[in-house]
Amino acid sequence: MQTAVGASVDLIARHQHPGGAYPASPTYPVYGYCWLRDGSFIAEAMSRAGRTESADAFHGWCARVITARAGHVADLVQAARRGEEIDPRRMLPTRYTLDGGDGDEPWWDYQLDGYGTWLWALVEHTRRHEIDPAPYREAVEITVDYLATFGADACYDWWEEHSEHQHVATLGSVAAGLEAVLAIGLLDADRAEAAARMLARLRELIAGPGTVNGSLVKWLGSTAVDGSLLACLTPFGLVTPEVAEGTYQRVRTELRRAGVYRYLGDTFYGGGEWLILTAWLGWHEARTGRADLARERLAWVTDQATAEGWLPEQVSGNTQDPAYIAEWTAKWGPVATPLLWSHALFVILALELGESL
Repeated sequence: MQTAVGASVDLIARHQHPGGAYPASPTYPVYGYCWLRDGSFIAEAMSRAGRTESADAFHGWCARVITARAGHVADLVQAARRGEEIDPRRMLPTRYTLDGGDGDEPWWDYQLDGYGTWLWALVEHTRRHEIDPAPYREAVEITVDYLATFGADACYDWWEEHSEHQHVATLGSVAAGLEAVLAIGLLDADRAEAAARMLARLRELIAGPGTVNGSLVKWLGSTAVDGSLLACLTPFGLVTPEVAEGTYQRVRTELRRAGVYRYLGDTFYGGGEWLILTAWLGWHEARTGRADLARERLAWVTDQATAEGWLPEQVSGNTQDPAYIAEWTAKWGPVATPLLWSHALFVILALELGESL
């Protein structure tokens, strides 16, 4: 009999576009696109599950999407070097159509985290399966040029919000990508130097104003905590054990009810408990000797599945502000279900705990 883990892997594979892109959700009206952030973690789950061809296809799709925009990135970098003020609408998109286009629906574009996360996921995949990364060189170089120029700038966060801030999870995602690609020696000397300079700057920001009272914070100048910060601990490993523990404890105590909130005050579908973040908390717990707690997170995520075995984006049993549920439902319909990112984090946590496919 197939396990729930294997079923999640198969669900992801069924919905992967022939070109390699993963839709955020195949059923939700505005999630029929591929985000580099979501897609990279979905590819990481498939890579860990041994679905090498699926992860290969995604990374190949990303490489084609990025190399197709080489001239645009070069123009942006040159404009920045000339000291020009760049309209954020000129920056690379946050999400792409499944065939690699920009799309024509308005969205909260200009998010840097996905590009850093892609570099990290690519390196993880090629190392895990002993794949030569050289065919990705051009796309990696273009991405590094982009991030080495803009990687510390203010932009939208993981949640498409607050473009005026420098978000610590975004800084961490970019840092993780640059650090990963520097370690495999794929860059020429000039790019490696530029990437190393930006990485050092990002690490200074994260360890400096990005850390308050022993915990990472939502954005520079804030004292709040955000569930996306878990990525800076696991898997990126960007902070000291003390800061990792302080951040973990804040997420666990301030943002967790049964599942984990994105942040306090969230009103998207009332601000419910997110499956990816609950699994992420468990992922960190599994990595830090808290397997019993991690299994509790896995069980909770499993319990949120629909009769079809689909995992939603969030659930509303402990919603922060239920008055907003109707507003978002009227706008876009019920909560996105299935969300492929939820299935991916479920797979990652389950495999981390030794569960079988």
